[in-house]
Formats: sequence, structure tokens, C-alpha cells
Amino acid sequence: MPAENLRSLENLEKSIGDKLNWFTIRTIITSGAGFFTDSYDVFIINLVSPMLGFLYYSSNNNKMPANIEGILKGMSSVGTLLGQLFFGFMGDILGRKIYGFELIIIIIGTINCAMSSSTLRGVSAIGFLGFWRLILGFGIGGDYPMSATITSEWSTKGRRGMMMALIFSMQGIGNLAAAMVTLVLLAIFKNAINADVNNLDYVWRLCIGLGAVPAAATIYLRFTMPESPRYALNLKKAEENAMAKAEYERVTPAEDREPERKTGHWVEFGRYFRQWRHLRVLLGTTLSWFLLDIAFYGTGLNNAYILEAIGYSSKPTPFETLWSNTVGQLIITCLGSVPGYYLTVIFIERWGRRPIQIMGFAACTVLFAIMGGAYYQLRDNAIPAFITIFTLAQLFQNFGANTTTFIIPGEVFPTKVRASAHGISAASGKAGAILASFAFNVLVDSGGPPGAHVFLPQTLGIFAAIMFLGLIVTLLWIPESKGKDLDEFEEDYIHPDQRPQLPVNYSVEPYLANNQSGFKSNGPSEYVDVPVGNR
Repeated sequence: MPAENLRSLENLEKSIGDKLNWFTIRTIITSGAGFFTDSYDVFIINLVSPMLGFLYYSSNNNKMPANIEGILKGMSSVGTLLGQLFFGFMGDILGRKIYGFELIIIIIGTINCAMSSSTLRGVSAIGFLGFWRLILGFGIGGDYPMSATITSEWSTKGRRGMMMALIFSMQGIGNLAAAMVTLVLLAIFKNAINADVNNLDYVWRLCIGLGAVPAAATIYLRFTMPESPRYALNLKKAEENAMAKAEYERVTPAEDREPERKTGHWVEFGRYFRQWRHLRVLLGTTLSWFLLDIAFYGTGLNNAYILEAIGYSSKPTPFETLWSNTVGQLIITCLGSVPGYYLTVIFIERWGRRPIQIMGFAACTVLFAIMGGAYYQLRDNAIPAFITIFTLAQLFQNFGANTTTFIIPGEVFPTKVRASAHGISAASGKAGAILASFAFNVLVDSGGPPGAHVFLPQTLGIFAAIMFLGLIVTLLWIPESKGKDLDEFEEDYIHPDQRPQLPVNYSVEPYLANNQSGFKSNGPSEYVDVPVGNR
């Protein structure tokens, strides 16, 4: 019975939320390992692309052309967008049990990226690398709506935000691991690289290929994850509705039946979001994520550009250049990205999602404006100050909208459209990442020779304006979900204070039949709540 299923679900959630049991740990490991892999695979290209410049573009001053580099970095984002939409809708249509298939795609894509090579004629190694990063991105995209939905539906209202922030924080650890693995491999191949720069071919392939290890290690846990209890309850209701419909058609003559109402995920999805009060929330989650990712990926995928532009990683030899670039990435990640993620884990349940997102957008607006407005003064006179401000921008992106834009869509929509809405929101963010990936490298060189980065100050100013727009969207259309049970976002939810009070022993048949208050007295006027299933 639905009421019994609901009580079982509440008891299960209570047992999960009251203590850190094995299932909670397993959920964190299963979902967190996916985001670790996602981040490693996405951001390793930032460290690998300078190596590819030395290997394949020696005639271009050892630099990959901006248009080619933009495409290479953007292909994974294109795949991610497609994967987010596909797995988001399939997660609602087929159920959360499809969790795990995206990891197989990630493993296949990662291995083939590491093995990319040129044909005798036609496609180059860079071309194949771009293609397989598209496939890799498709698998990464599936991880967003599935991990968010499953973690949200297996958590209690008091710990849901913390749990989702914790698994998402593995992106910071994945980014950190990418820099550390690259440093270790560069140290191992130091003498070989100094002797022959072509030995970097071993380094970049190992850097990418090792990303398949954590994915392979958790694939069993993904496929043995039980179905979400909320989705199972939603499916049970749909089955009972179908049985009721069949019984209604059996006992009601065809001429007396009401017009048949179409059902199905696409129909329900359309009906739900045709209502402005629901659509504006979706607009809030999609636009805020889109605006955030323009700046987040514009800087995150191009840290090497910025470090080179301020002179930090410009060194006389290939090894020293790559080493300094990787150390710079490590500093930014350790001081900015990772602390930002874990500050969100600590404060998400104390402050709420909306205040943290507002704070993050506001801080980034100010920091990007300072970097853009005082770029030349900072570059020429205070490089440590520039790196400090840039690191703070990374911190407030993660202790801010980068984490909350992932959490909020997993909470503020009903079960029947939760994965789909999260997939759309995430895909919107990835559209911003694609725009940044393809446009950044070209934009920063506008008005000057390739590699001069003469438009970088103006680009940072554009990022400041985009962060301000994200702040406005958050203020207008983002609701607060802190402390709320997921039931409160279901369409048929009625707050306990607004539920009708019925006398005990009163007949409710007229209410159920006519949906009005025509009750027949059978006893004393003692009042009780109407159960959800009987409204």
C-alpha cells in the first residue's frame, strides 16, 4: 500500500540520517568516485595541452593553435551536455537502476583517449583525441543527474545538502589528483624529456589513461546500487493508478466515461513545467548554472594561459615550463578549489543553499572586476597578489555557485521530473562551458598576435559582468530548500497547517466522491489529519 511504503521510506531515511552506516558510506564512495573521475578526466586536458604543443606544434612556437585547443577542450563539454540530457530523461523514464552504464562509457572513452594516434593519411592524433573526449564527455554527463538524484533521494532533509556537497567535492580532489599525477610523471621522465622532448608522448598518455582506474574500481558498486525508494514509491502509485483506470473502464459504460487523460513521462513533464511557478524555478537553476560555468570553465580549463600570461610559467626549457605550470595548478587547487568545496560541505546545512550561491556570485563579481581593472598593475608589480586574487575567485566559485547549482536542482523538483530537470539544468551549465571552451582562447588573443593575450583583462571584466547576472538570477528565481523534506516539492503536497481536519467517525465518502465538504456525522466531533493518500 502507498501509505505503508511511505512509512517504510520515512523509517529508512531516518535510520540512514541518524548515523553514518555502511549504506551511507557506500553511497558517498559510489557517487564520489564518479565525480573524482569526472573532474580528473575533464581538467587533465589543461595540463596535457601544453605537452601536445611541444609534440605536435613545434612549428607554431610549441603552442597549440587557439582554435584547435578550444575545440579539443570543448569536445568533452559537448559530450557532457548530450549525456546530461540523455541520462536525465532516462533516469525518470527507466528508473535510477540505469546508474552504472555511464561509468562504462567513461572507461571506454578514457582508454581510447590515451591510445589516440594518427592515421597514415587523414585524421591526426589530435583529431582522434577530440573524438574520444566527446565519447568520454557523454559518460561524464550521465553522472551529473544520476548521482545528484540518487544521493538526494537516499538522504534525509537534515543531511541531504551536506551529502550532495560531499560527493560533489570530489571534483576538487580529482582536480588535485590530476596535478599530482602529472608532477610525479614529469619527475619520473625528467631526464628523458630533457634529452628528447618527444618523450612527453609517454607522459600525456599516462596522465590521461590513469583516469580509468577509479572508474573501474567502483563499477561493481554502481550496478549493485538498489533502486531509489522514492522512485519506487512513485512507480507504485503509477501502477495503482493504472489498475484503478482498468477497473473504472470495466465497470463504467463507454458512453459514461470521462475523456481519457494522456499519461507518460513526456506528457507529465510538459504539464508540470507549463505552470509558471514551476517553470521559473527551472529557469533559475538553468540560467544560474549556465552563467557560472562560463567563468568557471573559462578560467578552470585555461589556468595555464593565465599563468603564462602573467609570466609565472614562462621558462627556458619544456620541462621547466611544464613543471612550473603544474605547480601553479597545484597551488591554485590546494588554496582555492579544494577549500571552497569543503567550506560548502561545512556550511550548506547552516546557511542554506541560496545564501551561499548569492555570496559566491557577489564575491566573484568583485574579484574578477579587480583582476580585469588592475590587470597590468598586478602583472607588472605584484604577481603574488594576482595569484592570490585569482585563487580567491576559485575559492568563491566552489564555496558558492559551482556547488549549489549542482545541489539545488536535485532537491526542488518532484520525483517524476527530478532527474530530467537536473539533466536540463546541468546541460545548460555545460552550454556555458562549451561557450567558454571555444571562445576563451580566441577571445584573449583578439587585437594582437597569437599568444600575446592582449584581451585577457577585458575577458576577466566580462566574467565579472556574467557573475553579476548570475547574482540577479539567484535573487529572482532560486528557492531555498534547506531543511525541507523532498515531499514538500511534490505536486500534491499540502502543509500540515493547511490540511483539513475531519471529525473522527465521520464518513468521508461524500468528500471523496464530490471533493467537497458534505460530511455525515457518525459520532463525536474529535478532529484528525486527513492522510495524504485519502485527500
